[in-house]
Amino acid sequence: MEKILRDPKAILLFVGPALLIYTAILVIPTVWSTVYTFYEGSLISGFEFVGLDNYLHLFKDPDFLTSLGITLKYTVFVSAGQIIFGLGLALLFAFYIKRYSTLIRTLIFFPVVLPAVAVSQLFSKLFEIAPQMGLVNSLLNFLHLDMFIQPWLGQGDTAFWVLIIMDIWKAIGFYAVILFAGLVDIPEDVLEAAKLDGAKGWKLTQFVVLPLLKPVLISSIIFSLNGTLKVFESAVALTNGGPGNSTTTLSIYMYNNAFVYNQYGYGSTVAVFLLIFSLLITLIVYKFARNDAA
Repeated sequence: MEKILRDPKAILLFVGPALLIYTAILVIPTVWSTVYTFYEGSLISGFEFVGLDNYLHLFKDPDFLTSLGITLKYTVFVSAGQIIFGLGLALLFAFYIKRYSTLIRTLIFFPVVLPAVAVSQLFSKLFEIAPQMGLVNSLLNFLHLDMFIQPWLGQGDTAFWVLIIMDIWKAIGFYAVILFAGLVDIPEDVLEAAKLDGAKGWKLTQFVVLPLLKPVLISSIIFSLNGTLKVFESAVALTNGGPGNSTTTLSIYMYNNAFVYNQYGYGSTVAVFLLIFSLLITLIVYKFARNDAA
């Protein structure tokens, strides 16, 4: 086996197809998009070379800065919610509800496999006010809290928070299962020794479980940050970036510029910025985790 793995032809045979697909669907489009950032126009109107103008305009564009702020705010709340609630569920699965945890994990993971459009339709019905009140407004009416009944998806502030709740709910099962798998790998004798030394409850979690779970936890944070920074389909399906631009994330802003306003160059510039920004965030988290471990 060692001899085969050292053979360049064997390596090419095993790695070649995957590398070819990776290059075709990721590397070439990324390079192509980067080239577009030095032009303005579209396939219909034609392209004109503008050099670095798109990059210089980026941080002078108020709409871009608004979308960046919305994306960062969304990322902070959704990533925090996904990791914190996912960790809480994983701890419950591992230490408190072992007997039925398989069934409960399956039920909680179910929203992860649902299409974003289906989940968005569900939440739009839950928070509906017209032509008939959805479950949330009906419940408020039943509890005689009529002052809180409102068009949740028709107002910028409330629509943003509905989007956050929806995306936390949809992905929480994914992170719960990943973190549960990390908890299962913690040696039982280590936990027993810690309990004999008097570590129980939160102290056991803080000083024993979390340090041993750290590699999986960091990976989960990186997954979550990259997913939330590039959020697109759930926001489009639920609010289409509205009302106004209250839920217009960077991905939606990039899409609108490229495919609605036919500004391929500027849309590609936003996409490249998002790529670099996501990479920087990942490197910062990874470096912080390594320094903390050292």
